[in-house]
Amino acid sequence: ASAWTKLNRGNKDPEVFQTVSDGLKKLYKTKLLPLEESYKFHEFHSPALEDADFDNKPMVLLVGQYSTGKTSFIRYLLEQDFPGMRIGPEPTTDSFIAVMHGDTEGVIPGNALVVDPKKPFRKLNAFGNAFLNRFVCAQLPNPVLESISVIDTPGILSGEKQRISRGYDFAAVLEWFAERVDRIILLFDAHKLDISDEFSEVIKALKNHEDKIRVVLNKADQIETQQLMRVYGALMWSLGKIVNTPEVIRVYIGSFWSHPLLIPDNRKLFEAEEQDLFKDIQSLPRNAALRKLNDLIKRARLAKVHAYIISALKKEMPSVFGKENKKKELIASLGDIYKRIEREHQISPGDFPNLKKMQDQLQAQDLNKFQPLKPKLLEAVDDMLANDIAGLMVLVRQEETQRPNPVVKGGAFDGTLDGPFGHGYGEGAGEGIDEAEWVVARDKPAYDEIFYTLSPVNGKVTGANAKKEMVKSKLPNTVLGKIWKLADIDKDGMLDDEEFALANHLIKVKLEGHELPSELPAHLVPPSKRKIPE
Repeated sequence: ASAWTKLNRGNKDPEVFQTVSDGLKKLYKTKLLPLEESYKFHEFHSPALEDADFDNKPMVLLVGQYSTGKTSFIRYLLEQDFPGMRIGPEPTTDSFIAVMHGDTEGVIPGNALVVDPKKPFRKLNAFGNAFLNRFVCAQLPNPVLESISVIDTPGILSGEKQRISRGYDFAAVLEWFAERVDRIILLFDAHKLDISDEFSEVIKALKNHEDKIRVVLNKADQIETQQLMRVYGALMWSLGKIVNTPEVIRVYIGSFWSHPLLIPDNRKLFEAEEQDLFKDIQSLPRNAALRKLNDLIKRARLAKVHAYIISALKKEMPSVFGKENKKKELIASLGDIYKRIEREHQISPGDFPNLKKMQDQLQAQDLNKFQPLKPKLLEAVDDMLANDIAGLMVLVRQEETQRPNPVVKGGAFDGTLDGPFGHGYGEGAGEGIDEAEWVVARDKPAYDEIFYTLSPVNGKVTGANAKKEMVKSKLPNTVLGKIWKLADIDKDGMLDDEEFALANHLIKVKLEGHELPSELPAHLVPPSKRKIPE
């Protein structure tokens, strides 16, 4: 059991954890939960975490306006229909659908879902029946779902009407999911890009989880290149106003469904973007433990600030008379209380909960029942942040190295891995991969003519002479250096006529805009230099 970690702390018993998720569960229950319970954290911010929250598979949350292709996107990844799915131009998915792995196909209704201790949804019962009637789990045996689960959300309409008619707090439900998922994918439709008010609200509700957000600009094959550039620019601009992160959110451009491309001009771009997005999703299982650790730290920091706020309010309350007036006064001056706590405890302003929301929530509370400051509870959380988390970080790394690389497999993820439709197959450096003849031989006569003007000695040109010719390509030295390394197969610092032709072929590959391989692929090795099989 090399994954046991012991953290010695003077006279305290060391914490011993078998796995990261065990460690997180134990730390949460023993150190953070008591603080949360004491200061009513669950009533204000987020329900208590359960074991299933620490054990479940990585989840991907899809959010977008109606008909941006969320359900088609899931179908595209799984390469099969899932129970309960409906696709159409009008707002078809008006439910939250958790698409998960199961041995048999079927749909589990929301009311049954929230009582299943193995599923991470028990705390959703707080959102009431209006929500539970619109929440189902679609189970099916699909290889993709063996390593991730996907949550499809109702399409967001433009306009005020449906905000009122939903019957439950849509943004709050999304926030609940955002806190627990590993990736949030915002889908936009390239040929009708308007961000409705509700969508802006929703994106704002995802604040504090910007690191999980990726954006997909879908249906990009339906508009011309020039238009696509404009739409992309407009999208980045709108997002910049709503999401304030220091780094730009990654946007993937493509057409994520299995129909022919309407305008195939940008096929190459879409293929590259899709590969990048797939890599991003495939890395989720590997980073799941780290994500859970990260979210626990975020939660602990919010719980600490919350404790300071609640105990500060309690301290100001009179014990006998004038409670109501004092309560009004305190709620009105909450901003000043924030500033005081910020100074006293050196807390950054970004760690505080939303002021207006907090003021609204306090209206319904009896401030006299709040708890005063309990240093012991806060010390336990500080200790967890300062010591235990560091020990778990080590364990995260150990678990990563011991596990075989878990990536998402199956469905669309397998479609482009091997064979002629793999990324870049038969193009650039891959050109001529399945031809019997050496592909460089086609242009070798032209390269030979140049070769003989460079005064070869014993059939080889020196590095200095080859350089004079190679720099005419105007490629930077770093690139030419790489080409030299690939082409000088016998590493003698000179090039013979085959190596020289190969160098020129690689220059052509690069000038045509393809990437260079890190090692020379077998089909590019000149026939005379290939090792004869023993």
